[in-house]
Amino acid sequence: VISVLRPRFISAANLRNVIRIASINGLLAIGMTFVILTGGIDLSVGAVMGCAGMYSAYFAQAAKGYPPIVAVLIGLLIGLGFGLFNGWIIAYLKVPAFVGTLGSMSIASGLTFLLTDAKPIPNLSEGFKKMGGGNLGMIPIPIMMMSVVLLVCFALLYKTRYGRYIFAVGGNLNAAHVSGIDTKKIIGSVYVIAGVLSAFAGIITTARVTSGVTSTGKGYETDAIAAVVIGGTSLTGGKGRLWGTIVGILIMQFLSNGLDMLGVNAYYQLLVKGFVVIGAVMLDGLSQD
Repeated sequence: VISVLRPRFISAANLRNVIRIASINGLLAIGMTFVILTGGIDLSVGAVMGCAGMYSAYFAQAAKGYPPIVAVLIGLLIGLGFGLFNGWIIAYLKVPAFVGTLGSMSIASGLTFLLTDAKPIPNLSEGFKKMGGGNLGMIPIPIMMMSVVLLVCFALLYKTRYGRYIFAVGGNLNAAHVSGIDTKKIIGSVYVIAGVLSAFAGIITTARVTSGVTSTGKGYETDAIAAVVIGGTSLTGGKGRLWGTIVGILIMQFLSNGLDMLGVNAYYQLLVKGFVVIGAVMLDGLSQD
C-alpha cells in the first residue's frame, strides 16, 4: 500500500537507508534477545545507548584531538558498566528486572544530561563520523558491523554450551540450577551483552548524525522489545530465534519509514508502535496457551 502511495518507498536509496538504520537498532534488539531468552527484560537499553553516544561524542570532538578509538572505548566501557550493574542487581541481589533496569534507565538519562546540561555536542572528528556514515566499498559500515555482531552472537547462542545454558535458564530456572548450571552468571552475563551492544549502537548512531544529541536512544527499548517478540522470541524465556529478531527489527523500521513517507505525525506513530507491541505480546501469550 505504501509503495503505491509513495513509489520512492521501494527505491534502492530508501531501502539502503532503512537497512542502515535497522542495522543500528538491530544491535539493541540482539542484546534484548539474549535477555528475554532468560526470561528477563532490559528497559535501560535506550538510555544506555544515549549515554554512551553522548560520552563518546564528548571525547570525539575534533578540538580535543583524541583518536576515534578512545571515544569508542569510552562508550563501550559505559555500556559494560551498566551491563555489569544490571546483571549484579538482578542476578545476585534479586532485584526484579523490570524495576532494576527502570532505575538504570533513569541513572543513564541523568548522566547524559549532566554531561552537557542537555546541550548537543557538535564538531566531531572526521575519523569518528566515518563509522556511522562511511562505506566499505558499496556497503555502509554500520551494516558491516551489524553483520559481524550478528554472526558472532548467532554462533554464541546456537553453537556453544553457553548458548544452550541461556535457553535452559529461560526454559526452567530451577531445573537449570539443579543440573549444575551457574544460573546467576548466565543471567548476569546477558545484561552485560545487552549493555555493550546498546553502547555500540549509541556510538554508531552518534557518528551517523555527526553530533552528540541527548535524545539519542529515547524510546528505542520499545522498538527492541517489539522486534524480539515479533521475531518469535517468547517473553517467558527459553524459546526464540535470533534471525527472527532481525526480521522483527526490519518490520519495525520499514513501518516507521513508511509512516514518515506518508506524513504521519510522530505522535500518531508512537500510538501505532504501541499497538504493535501490545499485539505482538498478545500473540505471544496466545501461543503459550
